[in-house]
Amino acid sequence: MSGSWKTSNLGTSELDKLRAEMEAEGRAADPAAPATNPGPAQPARGGGQKAKGKPGKQPQRGRPRTGARVAAVQALYQSEQTGESPEAVIQQFLVHRIGGGFEEGGVPEADRPLFGTIVRTAAKNGEKLDEILTRHLDPDWPLPRLDPVLRALLRAACAEFSEGTEPPARVVINEYLDIAHGFFSGDEPRFANGVLDALARNLRPGEFTAGRR
Repeated sequence: MSGSWKTSNLGTSELDKLRAEMEAEGRAADPAAPATNPGPAQPARGGGQKAKGKPGKQPQRGRPRTGARVAAVQALYQSEQTGESPEAVIQQFLVHRIGGGFEEGGVPEADRPLFGTIVRTAAKNGEKLDEILTRHLDPDWPLPRLDPVLRALLRAACAEFSEGTEPPARVVINEYLDIAHGFFSGDEPRFANGVLDALARNLRPGEFTAGRR
């Protein structure tokens, strides 16, 4: 994984493509939409099939909560790769990245409180969340072996699942799957789907009881 990811820009052509795709698919978050049943997949280790460290799809304008999650994945990745404290990285994003244009490597629209909550929760409870994640990973693919961006994405999602009950788990799953498709072009989104579904059922079991969608 190239270290340039943490300062990568978000191409306008790719942004336009995402907008068109999302409008065509009608992929607004739907609490009733079930997650796709994943098949076997193998995640990439560092340098796997992804858009050269850049998200190939970008959050549609008017979706600040999606932007917050994209920024959170970026911030967790940056903190792990550079050794900077999560709080320092949060401040960098709040001052320099959130509100900036995609062309400058920013995230134009992001829910700042949500962004901070995800990163701080993931950092504060990192050891506990990693233990939970490990229980839902194949022994052949332990957390340290995963691509670092995929690892950051799973940690961000796990942090959200562990905090309260809103938004609904299926919304969280769909949001992070959109983000995974933006970063990866291989089997990683399908792998992420399986892990996210298992995490949600473990941490939000009440949302998956019989007769409840």
